[in-house]
Amino acid sequence: MKNCTQCEGKMKEHTAKTPENISYNYYKCQKCGEEIVAMNQLHKVADKYRTLKRYQVKLSKWGLSLGLRIPKELVEYYKLKEEKKVVILPEKKGIKIITE
Repeated sequence: MKNCTQCEGKMKEHTAKTPENISYNYYKCQKCGEEIVAMNQLHKVADKYRTLKRYQVKLSKWGLSLGLRIPKELVEYYKLKEEKKVVILPEKKGIKIITE
């Protein structure tokens, strides 16, 4: 167990998750509540963020509907083809597209 740099109290290890659901460990002082994240934990989280590459696309009007373009990198990775059917699932915080 580590000691707090602020009050010399004992630090206890905890686990938390980022909004993107990436787990990490941190230490919290049992006396003053100071929280610290170890440098190796920051590097691990940063590496995971880099692998979670996000794609931003614009929605376009297609007739009475809206459409979006899927970036070429994802088209190639998931082997998508024109006229291929996909499943769109509504979720609490967004939509999920599943290839068949």
